[in-house]
Amino acid sequence: MAGAESVAALFGFLLVCVSTAPTLRKQDVDIYSFHINSTVTSRYAITVITSRVANRLNESKEIHFEVKIPKNAFISKFRMTIEEKTYDGVVKKKEEAQQQYSDAVSRGESAGMISSVGRTLEEFKTSVTVAALSKVTFELTYEELLQRRHGKYDLLINAQPMQPVADFKIDVYIHESPGISFLEVKGGLNTKDLTNAVTTTRSVKEAWVNFYPTRDQQTSCDVCGENGMSGDLIITYDVERPKPSGELRTSNGYFVHYFAPTDIQRIPKNVVFVVDRSGSMHGRKIQQTRQALLKILGDLSAEDHFGLISFDSQVDVWKDGLVQASESNLETAKEFVRNIVDRGATDINDAVMKGVRMINRHPQEGSTSILILLTDGDPTSGETNLKRIQANVKEAIGGKFPLYCLGFGFDVNFDFLEKMALENSGLARRIYADSDADLQLQGFYEEVAVPLLRNVQLNYTGAANLTQTSFSHYYNGSEIVVAGQITDNSLDTFQTEVIAISKSDKVAFQDSVSIKDFIGILPQHEDFIQRLWAYLTVKQLLEKELTLKAEEKEKNKKEALDLSLKYKFVTPLTSMVVTKPQESETQVAHKPKEGKQPDIYTESLRDMSMLRPANRPRKLRLHGRVGGSRTALKLSRLPEQTPELFTVRRPAHPDPSGAFLSTQSLMDPLDLAVTDGLSVLNVKLLQVISAPTLPPPPPPTPAESSVRFLISSSDQTSPLCYDLNVPEKLNLLKDPASGFSMQGQDTPKVFQKIDFIFKNENVKLVLSPTEITFTKEQRSETFTWGQEFIRVEADSITLILRKKELDVSVGSLRVVFLRHEENGEAFLWPAVRQQPKDVSLQGILGKNTVQYEDLPESRIKIKNQEVKATWSYATDYRFPAAPYVGCWLVPYQFALQGELSDLAGV
Repeated sequence: MAGAESVAALFGFLLVCVSTAPTLRKQDVDIYSFHINSTVTSRYAITVITSRVANRLNESKEIHFEVKIPKNAFISKFRMTIEEKTYDGVVKKKEEAQQQYSDAVSRGESAGMISSVGRTLEEFKTSVTVAALSKVTFELTYEELLQRRHGKYDLLINAQPMQPVADFKIDVYIHESPGISFLEVKGGLNTKDLTNAVTTTRSVKEAWVNFYPTRDQQTSCDVCGENGMSGDLIITYDVERPKPSGELRTSNGYFVHYFAPTDIQRIPKNVVFVVDRSGSMHGRKIQQTRQALLKILGDLSAEDHFGLISFDSQVDVWKDGLVQASESNLETAKEFVRNIVDRGATDINDAVMKGVRMINRHPQEGSTSILILLTDGDPTSGETNLKRIQANVKEAIGGKFPLYCLGFGFDVNFDFLEKMALENSGLARRIYADSDADLQLQGFYEEVAVPLLRNVQLNYTGAANLTQTSFSHYYNGSEIVVAGQITDNSLDTFQTEVIAISKSDKVAFQDSVSIKDFIGILPQHEDFIQRLWAYLTVKQLLEKELTLKAEEKEKNKKEALDLSLKYKFVTPLTSMVVTKPQESETQVAHKPKEGKQPDIYTESLRDMSMLRPANRPRKLRLHGRVGGSRTALKLSRLPEQTPELFTVRRPAHPDPSGAFLSTQSLMDPLDLAVTDGLSVLNVKLLQVISAPTLPPPPPPTPAESSVRFLISSSDQTSPLCYDLNVPEKLNLLKDPASGFSMQGQDTPKVFQKIDFIFKNENVKLVLSPTEITFTKEQRSETFTWGQEFIRVEADSITLILRKKELDVSVGSLRVVFLRHEENGEAFLWPAVRQQPKDVSLQGILGKNTVQYEDLPESRIKIKNQEVKATWSYATDYRFPAAPYVGCWLVPYQFALQGELSDLAGV
């Protein structure tokens, strides 16, 4: 076994963002199930992404798994299940995986399965070779403590499965003991087109958010396309805060304390902005900086005092000292900002030191001070030694106020800024050089704009191994979180005290909680407080490492490593090693650092195929082929409160090959063969249909003179299909009201010629597999398929040609024509992407979707008619890759609710 296996080392990170992307043709691979399940208990989110993929060919194929997850999270589990065998990831010290990493690089193989993607995400990639007619299940678990910003928590889920998925589900459960004060679902996936795919249910302490888009919705929404949907689902919420002392929770010897009081007077602030105007800030950077500063100055309170410093190799101050944010002072300051222009080198040391001196000269009583530095590069003038600059700044500030460093773009030395900020009770934040950079700057300022407390100290009786307990400030809209171990086992109650300085006086908050009251009542994840403590401890140890000296740094690193290994967190100190079957290469990835330019990891993604989706919950059917030693079948999700044994007695449909099927015990819910309309009562222990090894069925072959068409369902996951003996001319689409019509000619392969006929006969469009001719007022233009991009507009008609696709819009009607080739023969296929509302279109494409009811015994009902349907397959030419999909085969009269004579062209 060892000789046939290789080791892949994976390095980690997390929000919930997902993309499963096999790099194969759609005929090869089916992503038939994709689930994201996220449980949030007291702000701690544990998310599981499960992707089930089938190799439908009679040969082995490499299948890829890709997900995007938040940078702030830790992967804690990765598992692959292939043919009933499970391959679990093992978290190891990074150095132990270094040899595999080096071997992979020396062979020229990919050594970067994790890379930064945008501002908040990291992308995880791996792959495995799957045998013919077999399946693989990928399961990834990650954990994250949601951070409160601007008075809310955001759980972000990015969905990008790279193809429509029949069984696509996102389930989010939130439990907050103090109560949920508000909750809303936002993001690109919560659009008007997908409104009915999102459901939200709330009680006082709990909330459920479910996102179940149909396969049709995954191709037709605003953020969707032929390759499925791509967008974000953001669950935003906050909690009730009945006690100013915060929320205290204990379990199994651990505690967590959330502190975020609200009814406190704001403290006037003294803020100095130190702004880089060096030559590298040229163009949009300096423009956006000016825009942000003008907005920030407008938001200052009359009680605040402020100062402005701009610098290159020369340092200029607006005023020698801080001034009150009066209306006249603000107007003068805005004029100073408008005149900031880029020039010269970068003297960070002198600029920051002037800012420190400006604050130190100002009276501090009854106020609090903040220093904010914005720069986009390394120091190139004056003092340029990074360590000396850091030492100078630390000595000058002396722990009296925080320094916040904003790094603009990726040319900046982020490690230098982060260490300087952390050494002075602040933080570093990257500002991405995008069109919204000014909004990023404003957003950061808003986080620190309203200080409510300073010098915050949290104390706990009978506890040890505490996370950070001292904080320079508590800002409105944020939250302080402390966790630790309860070491005094004799305690019946656990007590906390918070001491801080408010605007007018020293304040204290006390609270106590009965330890016994909380034992055993936590929902979903009983040990979540312990895992939260470990997560927060590792995060803070990793940050602290930047500021420590060699001996302390080694001790700090060992503590972070030990916790990472114990709780199986994939961090910058650890790697996850996964043994993969029957492969010879090693893939290794390192978790990227924020201070580095993200690697651009590109990979050509071949088309992926679709599988016959699951039917409604509580009903299973046998749909599929026999291959290997079992059938390749699909299982719908079942209620959890059902019994734990289900036996398949007989199949509802014969196998397409005509083979008779027998049963045998198999512990694999993914390969469940199905019965006719029986109510399924569980999926934990199953008996599954198996059969002799047979080749997969050939592609569907309708009668030689007929063509198989597909109609998507608006309320079912499986399309209908029907065979049609196509006449020489076929009425594709017609709108009598506007005088528009479209006809196709079959000579002999659908379609060899398509004519657009407009009411205004001065405009004509004729398509063939070789060329496209557009005529207006007797002037014709001819285009050939394969051209990169052509756009033509005339009256209300727009044509966009992209290689083998022609996109035609006529008012609110949009039709895409695709050029396909099979067996050396080219033909056209039209697909309606958008239809006018409240308009009844005629023709075969006028019936773009259908509503039907899926009845027992393979019967399909439309309106008041029922027919016996046959489970079959069709090539879906409506998409560029022409996927091979499952469908219910019915008579064309039933699907179209009409006769062929109604569709014949003239």
